[in-house]
Amino acid sequence: MAPTLKDILDGLTAEGELYEKLPDRRVRCYACGHRCLIPEGREGICKVRFNRGGILRVPSGYVASSLQLDPVEKKPFFHVLPGATALSFGMLGCDYHCGYCQNWITSQTLRDGEALARPSRISPEEIVRAALDHQAPIITSTYNEPLISSEWAVAVFKLAKAKGLKTAYVSNGNATPEVLEYLKPWLDLYKVDLKGFNDANYRKLGGRLQTVLDTIERLVRKEFWIEVVTLVVPGWNDSDEELRSIARFLAGVSRAIPWHVTAFHPDYRMADRQWTPPESLLRAAEIGQAEGLHFVYAGNVPGRTGSLENTYCPACKALLIERVGFRILADHLGPAGACPRCRAYIPGVWS
Repeated sequence: MAPTLKDILDGLTAEGELYEKLPDRRVRCYACGHRCLIPEGREGICKVRFNRGGILRVPSGYVASSLQLDPVEKKPFFHVLPGATALSFGMLGCDYHCGYCQNWITSQTLRDGEALARPSRISPEEIVRAALDHQAPIITSTYNEPLISSEWAVAVFKLAKAKGLKTAYVSNGNATPEVLEYLKPWLDLYKVDLKGFNDANYRKLGGRLQTVLDTIERLVRKEFWIEVVTLVVPGWNDSDEELRSIARFLAGVSRAIPWHVTAFHPDYRMADRQWTPPESLLRAAEIGQAEGLHFVYAGNVPGRTGSLENTYCPACKALLIERVGFRILADHLGPAGACPRCRAYIPGVWS
């Protein structure tokens, strides 16, 4: 009988580091905010971290399908090395089950029989070599939830940092203090999906709002570079009240956090809704600006939201970086990160 996908993935594992051994061969996992208590022979909510004989086994030694080269703006990071290429890799599995997931083929592989992604064996050395060969200064863990494979990410990122590369997570933000402490020496950039400001809706996706809010605060406090994305979904999280709550929270943490409000398109199990109209993104951006955020961007509808793809100096309003979609049309900022007109420093990672 041919091995199942689960059989294959169970073989592509190593002993984890983000866990505690407990009596009766149980373990407590700290990789994500679920903090799963896992009896022997069982798996965590993510389905890829499991207990074998009182040892937590975690994903290692593969990527889902293949490596990809993306503009860093696609992640999206707008305050990181404008125009740079990011080498992106992902694994399989997720600790959420979002009905509108655009990467469900990889994230929901062990939950959904129609998600048929397969692993490709690779070493950390090969991933870093690919980034160097393609002159990509950033390596990003993305496509599925990177927190649940943090040991593998760190194995890659240690080598990447030794070669002078930047490292990034594209994450749902369902983190723990332990995993952020573990990642801090090796991870530079962190994009958080803040999916709304309604805890009941968050629980439908498999998470808790407060855990994500706590993560955002910790990321800023620990001086990761953080950008936040909210996919604006019609009828789900697009009320003025909810958008204002998000913007007010972010501004209360730091007005310098870039907030990306992006357009939903029908996908996966949420194909019954329309694309987010550009007018909704314009309204969300106005709310973010009114609440005091210095950098608010509208995405997924290139060229249809006026100046909301560009970066402006919050002090003198000079145009610093002009964009359409993921393309840089002009960059007046330079590697020092100072506005050429008034010399105000623009927060970000510019060199």
